[in-house]
Amino acid sequence: MSSPPLRAVIVPVTPLQQNCTLLWCTETMKGAFCDPGGDLDRLKSAAAEHGVTVEKIILTHGHIDHCGSAGILAEELGVPIEGPHEDDLFWISRLEDDGHRYGVVGKPFQSDRYLVDGDTLTVGNLTLNVRHCPGHTPGHIVFHHAESKLALVGDVLFQGSIGRTDFPRGNHQQLLDSITQRLWPMGDDTHFVPGHGPMSTFGHERASNPFVADRVLAKA
Repeated sequence: MSSPPLRAVIVPVTPLQQNCTLLWCTETMKGAFCDPGGDLDRLKSAAAEHGVTVEKIILTHGHIDHCGSAGILAEELGVPIEGPHEDDLFWISRLEDDGHRYGVVGKPFQSDRYLVDGDTLTVGNLTLNVRHCPGHTPGHIVFHHAESKLALVGDVLFQGSIGRTDFPRGNHQQLLDSITQRLWPMGDDTHFVPGHGPMSTFGHERASNPFVADRVLAKA
């Protein structure tokens, strides 16, 4: 039986228990870290354990628990950073201050490639689609590998909840629109890795999520 084209493991990092995802192309064993917010020794050990050569770092948004250590890791590994959307530059610029506030290492960085809706990026021989999903932050993006029916959604959507919108430039209606217009069309059978907590499927959330279930939004 042939192995699936994409494999992934989730490594929770920082005191905020943020889901960093190590994903890789099984054909080439080249991979990427999505949202390496901290605990870099644990992340590098995970890559070594699975025999993955990390070729880039990809970021969903600019919050400290998702990208505080991204620049440090990129420098250590000699790899580029792709993402988030440049509307999150103001978050990235304040990583050091936010790090002191949350007790997490934070270092501002320059991304090698800021992403916009409709972009694609590669990991080994895999191609991931990029969707701009503002609301939690203005520059939040989501990565989707259609063939694997897998999405990395950061803090847009969680099992049973949605992202906070009370941060600077957060927008509740924008977040709802991002979920219903950009995530749901990926398909009910798509599994997603949220920024915190357990995985779920879009179909499960459409049926049961108290914020964005179809029946809830139909009453709004």
